[in-house]
Amino acid sequence: MSSSTSAAPLVTADEDEGQELGRFLAAKRAQIRPDDVGMPGGGRRRVPGLRREEVAMLAGVSPAYYTRLEQGDAGRVSDEVVGALSQALRLTPAEAEHLFRLVNPRAEARRNTCSNAAVRPELQSLLDALGGVPAMIVGRRSDILAWNTLGSLVFGDLERLPRSERNWARLVFLHPEYRNLFIDWHQKAADVVGQLRVDAGFHPTDPHLAALVGELAVTSPTFARLWARHEIRERCHSIQQLDHPEVGQLELQVESFRVAGEEDKSLVTYRATAESSTHAALRQLRAATGA
Repeated sequence: MSSSTSAAPLVTADEDEGQELGRFLAAKRAQIRPDDVGMPGGGRRRVPGLRREEVAMLAGVSPAYYTRLEQGDAGRVSDEVVGALSQALRLTPAEAEHLFRLVNPRAEARRNTCSNAAVRPELQSLLDALGGVPAMIVGRRSDILAWNTLGSLVFGDLERLPRSERNWARLVFLHPEYRNLFIDWHQKAADVVGQLRVDAGFHPTDPHLAALVGELAVTSPTFARLWARHEIRERCHSIQQLDHPEVGQLELQVESFRVAGEEDKSLVTYRATAESSTHAALRQLRAATGA
């Protein structure tokens, strides 16, 4: 499924890099109620959440300076101010790191920017060695780059998908069968969008990411709403509950590991607790397919 609407780059060469910073700050302060931070919330308020001057007071900066930050016109921002803003806006560690990248886009371009999607044979061999554990390599933009047999059995026949569709954002928002696969689909959708926000922070001029975001924003109102929230969710560890069409409910412990020297790639494993019903279901799935 594709859209004829062309997507604007996440940050163009002519666009002030501060615009994304301003949108992020505005979105975060809109999500905090005054009484959450001990401020009176009565009276007529024209904006949801905190006002600019209230954030400035909480962060210990002048209202004029904070206004310039949201307008992208504050110049170099010190680490101390970033820390104060993170605390004032109650940012998670991942959101605070994202804020640091936004205020220092050039200084923080530390992640390997190589966009090579090829998976080394050694990594594929590692996936195959994890025969009893569903596993895959996920790259930039949440592209699914490689997997083992059990990973494909659990998450659909990935080999049959066109290469362009092997992407978690596209699967979650554009393929109805994945809405049924994830028991808490809305949580999965929010996690996928939050990870795309992380990628956008590291690679604001990635044209492929911009095209993906543009298409999904046009075709999925849910994606557009979640993208506008500017939530940051790093791929790390969680519990994933699935309703598999062949073996029923699965509860998998998700762990994610960055590939050293190829930080755009992560090894993601989905492990079942020993002797659990999920463990038995995975054995059944493998046996039924001769894997």
